Amino acid sequence: MATIFLSTAKTFLPALLSSSSSSSSSSSSPASPSILLQKRSSARPISTLCKPASSDARHPYPPILARRSLSISLTAAFLSTLAGGHGGSAANAAILEADDDEELLERVKKDRKRRLEKQGVISSSNKEKAYLQELVYKLSKVGQAIEKNDLPTASSVLGKSTDTDWLQKANTAFTKLSSSPEEKTEVDAFNTSLASLISSVIGNDVEASKIAFVSSATAFEKWSALTGLVEQLKGL
Repeated sequence: MATIFLSTAKTFLPALLSSSSSSSSSSSSPASPSILLQKRSSARPISTLCKPASSDARHPYPPILARRSLSISLTAAFLSTLAGGHGGSAANAAILEADDDEELLERVKKDRKRRLEKQGVISSSNKEKAYLQELVYKLSKVGQAIEKNDLPTASSVLGKSTDTDWLQKANTAFTKLSSSPEEKTEVDAFNTSLASLISSVIGNDVEASKIAFVSSATAFEKWSALTGLVEQLKGL
């Protein structure tokens, strides 16, 4: 426990290349005016050039559709090349990575849903929280007594066995508020350590009592953190 009995327990255990020069040299000599006029006169008339593409029998589809078809074809050819060569593994890796992202997102959603459900259970468990608050009080008193080597006082708080009323109520709260395997593991650890604590106190074994107390307090603190109760119980 951070502020009360666990602080007491701590006292017990110390990631394009340039163009070729040949093309530039071939185009360096200027063309003569006669040649330019010849080429212009042999060109298609402006009216022919400005005709809509749909009226040309050689172009049955509009230019936009033609470009789109070309783009789709090139994309398909590129993907086919990837699948047939070394790029196939890269494409598969990208697909697997996308699957991993979806799985991670699903886990995050489930975790969030679980947390919201747990918060709802805790909010409606005022009686169980009162049982756990009593447990914090008991452990605090026991820790203070053991620190002073006052085992008779510790025994009077703990009782003679694990059948005491306050411990039975605490286990009722543990059962209702524990949902994950980790939480249940800490509950088992707490009960085992507490039974050892009671036995050591009754046997007047100071050192064993200190060790068992630290184990009990640590298990309860871990359980409280896992369940989200650490901020709701006074003294933690």
